[in-house]
Amino acid sequence: MFLKTRQDGSLVEVINLQQLFDPFSTAVQGRLHAGEELQDPDAFLKADLLFPSEELLPRCWVDPAYQRP
Repeated sequence: MFLKTRQDGSLVEVINLQQLFDPFSTAVQGRLHAGEELQDPDAFLKADLLFPSEELLPRCWVDPAYQRP
């Protein structure tokens, strides 16, 4: 799955989708897609990521208390 960074709009390929869907995980493993060479995996904070359409990540992916009123 591809997301983009809030800072400069660079694409990030999320390597571990389980981390992305886990609301208790604040970061995900991913690779920046910049240039022609495959980048090394790095940790990206979920708070710094958006969908390519610039929509925010769903609350159930980032907030462990999303079901509380």
